Amino acid sequence: MRDPRLEKLAEVLLTHSLTLKEGQKLFIAGDHSTKPLVKELLKKAYEMGVIPYYELGDQELLRIMATHAKTEQMILQNKWNMEKYQDIDAFLNISSEANDAEMSEVPAEQWQLLMPHMKESNDYLIQNKKWVLLNYPNPSLAQKAKMSYDTFFDYLLEVCTVDYKQMEEAQKPLKELMDQTDKVRITGEGTDLTFSIKDIPSVMCFGERNIPDGEVYTAPVKNSVNGRITYNTPTLYRGLSFDNVSLTFENGKIVNATADKTKELNDILDTDEGARFIGEFALGVNPKINEPMLDILFDEKINGSFHFTPGQAYEGADNGNRSNVHWDMVCIQRPEYGGGEIYFDDVLIRKDGLFVVEELKGLNPDALI
Repeated sequence: MRDPRLEKLAEVLLTHSLTLKEGQKLFIAGDHSTKPLVKELLKKAYEMGVIPYYELGDQELLRIMATHAKTEQMILQNKWNMEKYQDIDAFLNISSEANDAEMSEVPAEQWQLLMPHMKESNDYLIQNKKWVLLNYPNPSLAQKAKMSYDTFFDYLLEVCTVDYKQMEEAQKPLKELMDQTDKVRITGEGTDLTFSIKDIPSVMCFGERNIPDGEVYTAPVKNSVNGRITYNTPTLYRGLSFDNVSLTFENGKIVNATADKTKELNDILDTDEGARFIGEFALGVNPKINEPMLDILFDEKINGSFHFTPGQAYEGADNGNRSNVHWDMVCIQRPEYGGGEIYFDDVLIRKDGLFVVEELKGLNPDALI
């Protein structure tokens, strides 16, 4: 039996996120657990006159390849990917990882060998094609969200199909303010951080690239970050989970980094020079996402949160930082998470997770729901 909510999600993805037109070519990547949504996407694509292609991968097989692949293989893989990506108009990536730790046994030095070659084709795709990324429900995600599978399935479809047009309108005053702002200060438990965002563009996110969505991001001027930040949500990178991450900055660079896995944290931050500088600063505003679940596609959109990201800057908000790392780390500032304040040019704009400036109050959860 067809689920009308999956039909609605397929329509949102193809018409709102990717805005596909008749005759355009779409590449869908997923795995076998995502077949129900892939089927709806194929049907909707053909109905629209879009030409769809699909590929269903396997995480365990990918781990074996990542562990053993040599440079020559990755060069050839990158060449194949480039030829494929050059021939499409849009890319839709449906993630449904059954085991977050599947890649944790791939040695750090192997990642450093592989990432430059993997990054080239991925960067081409991101910079030159329409694309959207979303997660599909599975028991692993439900467990992380501390929900039964049925409850999580309903929850995911609800947060993925919020009114993105309303969200877009509500984000416009925040973008305007960020575009005019020089100095940012963030305070909270274990956090007192200052940096500049002067002349770095801000970008609204309302369902065009990620589903679920809900953030406005920019980047700090590369050498302007000073102070300390303590993240109060767990974070996952390369199959490893980290808690209690604390970073200290001097003139933009992370000079001290601690966590429950301090050595592994610093190994990642030593991937290259850019990994110790920040590539993104963003405010999360999805009204239906409240709690972290160790999945960044959800966690970075939590209402009342911000993320401050070591590594590569995005082209749309480019501060010049280059890295093979892009690690979104999230801090929630609602009262139950310790509270906190964000100031733009010495004016308080958000306190304890709620916007206090009149023109920004439309982004608070009670206004968006």
